[in-house]
Amino acid sequence: MRHTNRETSTTTLTRLIKALDAKHPVTITYTKVDDTETIRTIEIADVIVTNAGDIVLRAADRDTQEMRSFRLDRIEAYTVHRSAYVVARPVADDKPARPARGLATVTVLYPVDLPITARIDLLADALAA
Repeated sequence: MRHTNRETSTTTLTRLIKALDAKHPVTITYTKVDDTETIRTIEIADVIVTNAGDIVLRAADRDTQEMRSFRLDRIEAYTVHRSAYVVARPVADDKPARPARGLATVTVLYPVDLPITARIDLLADALAA
């Protein structure tokens, strides 16, 4: 288990993006808005940056089989597993998805031909813009 207070947010984000790329689930200890802690196993689907500058993970919760949002700064600890994703994803239709209200429309791509550090630089550049 890795504790986020012992590493930089860039290191945490790098490891979580690697889990996303490899389609490995992650168990997180997460602090909710009401300051209660919860432990969830999630399958990360996307990384979003809000208008406020918060980094949000869109992920499927294995217990409820639903998509949830988790702010990176509220993750207290995490463990990346070696198993594969098991939650079924909704089938994408031909219509483009409408962005959620209040979220920035920053598109961050994860090109396969770039090493992970270059992908993090792309995200950092998107955050700076």
